[in-house]
Amino acid sequence: MTFETRNLTVRYPRSAGPALSSVTLSTPAHSLCAVLGPNGSGKSTLMRALLGVAPISGGEALVDGVPVDRWARRDLARLVGAVPQNESVAFPLSVRELVAMGRYPHLGPLRAEGDVDRQAIDRALERCEISELARRSVTTLSGGELQLARIARALAQEPRGLALDEPTASLDVHHEMAIFELLRDFAATGITILLVTHSLNLAARFADHLLLLHRGKVVAQGKPQEVLDADILERVYRWRVAVREDPLAGGAPQVTPLSLRTSRAPTASA
Repeated sequence: MTFETRNLTVRYPRSAGPALSSVTLSTPAHSLCAVLGPNGSGKSTLMRALLGVAPISGGEALVDGVPVDRWARRDLARLVGAVPQNESVAFPLSVRELVAMGRYPHLGPLRAEGDVDRQAIDRALERCEISELARRSVTTLSGGELQLARIARALAQEPRGLALDEPTASLDVHHEMAIFELLRDFAATGITILLVTHSLNLAARFADHLLLLHRGKVVAQGKPQEVLDADILERVYRWRVAVREDPLAGGAPQVTPLSLRTSRAPTASA
């Protein structure tokens, strides 16, 4: 399946300007696509538009080639598993109960779990390597463990696509790497991944396709080597950077922010 936008424009009520302006994106099937950009650039709005929960005022957002407003909500939920940026758990659920919520699009409000559902839940727990946490209350989890449980919930839907909004925000290196490697594995097994992230280096290392947004517009998109250009990044992020291929990251471009005190070029008299 694919995520796609064509000249997408989103404008929120009473806003001074559009949150997104004429954004065109096409994700290759079975790939990991990362959406990058500064705070307020429209990354989360793009995700919400593709999930059918942002006000589209121009252009189209398509999921698997079908405009998102033509999808029945239950059918879309079966196709795409979503992990939003902010979410609070209102009840003291166990991890398994949280993951089991991913079966709702298949069960509806009345049908009880069957063997197929239990197997899907168990597989999701296993793939996210949190089976040993199944009986734990979600209130006892670390931030990284909770994120893995939320990804497992989306995976329990047995979707063909995943849409994740900053799933590694505020996590330590262990959980950040674990989640990116997990998502890379999902893409390798045929799930199309759309990921919003602030991590330029991990996006470069794990993503097939990058989209860079700034002030609601596309600045660059393509392979990591095409998008992570120092001049482009300095203009968008308003900070000097160095970009070098890193053999320890599989040759992916890696971005190093430079200190303003030490990054200036030497004067002619130096």
